[in-house]
Amino acid sequence: MKHVDDARAFGRVAVVMGGTSAERAVSLDSGRNVLEALRARGVDAHGIDGIPALLDAVRAGHFARVFNILHGQHGGGEDGVLQGALDSLHVPYTGSGVLGAALSMDKIRSKWIWQALALPTPAFVPLRKGSDAHAALRKLGLPVIVKPACEGSSVGVSRVLAESDLDAAAALAAHYPGDLMVEQMVEGAEYTVAVLDDHTLPSIRIVPKGQFYDYHAKYVAADTQYLCPGLQGDDETALGALALDAFRALGCSGWGRVDVMRTASGEFQLLEVNTAPGMTSHSLVPKAAAAAGMDFETLCWRILETSLDREARDARRRHPAERLAAGPGRAGRAGGRGAARLAGRGAVAGEIPHHRCAVYACQRRRGCRRGAAAAAKRLLRGRSAARARGGRGAALGGRGRSAQALAEYPGDQPARAPAVGTLDRESTGRCRW
Repeated sequence: MKHVDDARAFGRVAVVMGGTSAERAVSLDSGRNVLEALRARGVDAHGIDGIPALLDAVRAGHFARVFNILHGQHGGGEDGVLQGALDSLHVPYTGSGVLGAALSMDKIRSKWIWQALALPTPAFVPLRKGSDAHAALRKLGLPVIVKPACEGSSVGVSRVLAESDLDAAAALAAHYPGDLMVEQMVEGAEYTVAVLDDHTLPSIRIVPKGQFYDYHAKYVAADTQYLCPGLQGDDETALGALALDAFRALGCSGWGRVDVMRTASGEFQLLEVNTAPGMTSHSLVPKAAAAAGMDFETLCWRILETSLDREARDARRRHPAERLAAGPGRAGRAGGRGAARLAGRGAVAGEIPHHRCAVYACQRRRGCRRGAAAAAKRLLRGRSAARARGGRGAALGGRGRSAQALAEYPGDQPARAPAVGTLDRESTGRCRW
């Protein structure tokens, strides 16, 4: 992982928190802590509540990268949806990418992958809403855990010790989106292993005062015990290796947390992977980091550094025009003009549908827009379908003087219309630079 000492290397950082998932409250608490820690280290960090507000700000060019501390699915930012949107905008972010986030959020598919790789995990039965939970119970036997397949923070989770409790447990889990899962309950010690930059931190053994490490024990109770490291010697090494194998198997990267049970006979059983773990006063990753000699501010800095690796990988995949326009300072402004010319040639040749790189140059750098507009006007003078598509694409990306130049150009109305629409939006204040 790339390490930096200067906070300016990160640029302006959005700490996205809250959202609309069932874990909103925990995410807000985590986000406030992360924001305070980054600012204490000199990072130009700003809080953003939810995905729509974040994407609006990112498209307007207000942020260089994103620290994702959203939790959960359906607006929670931990299910691959946010990751895909940021990838499409070439904005680096912390944590796993689309595949790792989506797979780890779905406990059923996570367990299928682990089973295929012979990684130990408790027996389970997937359950559609409205299906016969009693049939699943007959396959597994008591006791079992009933949970939503795509929630975290122990939301909607029930222990079922008697069959008479099964219907209520299934009804609770069915309140949440997605399928349910009935899982064989492992009676033994519970552990969690944090992963940072493809290395494990010391394990934690969780000892709740009650019989179950539920939502209250995680985020409210002050009497839950956390023993770190949770194991010693070869057992600790074996647990760390298993956690890392499980993390990698789901395509996860950056940072996360793997939850594991240990049976009375000493066998480990994988439960789930969390790709955006909590960062509250009760959360486990900060406790593991502290045991490794890392304070909370340093932990947040190290997590943010994982976005630099993603940025480097993304840059290698971009079209040369996009890499030019993304350069810093004067190089970026000159590169943007070169990007517009290069994109213009690509669009004429049919290599860049809808003039994607010129649009990128328009949106990324004010100094690039004039060059992009000039390239678009040259395209508009052509007669080929590729040139017409390129011109319309550049018009969509144009702002300010670029849009004005395109709107006034005496070309075909279909090519000028997007630029005219852009000017209308700017005049009503809905589009800002």
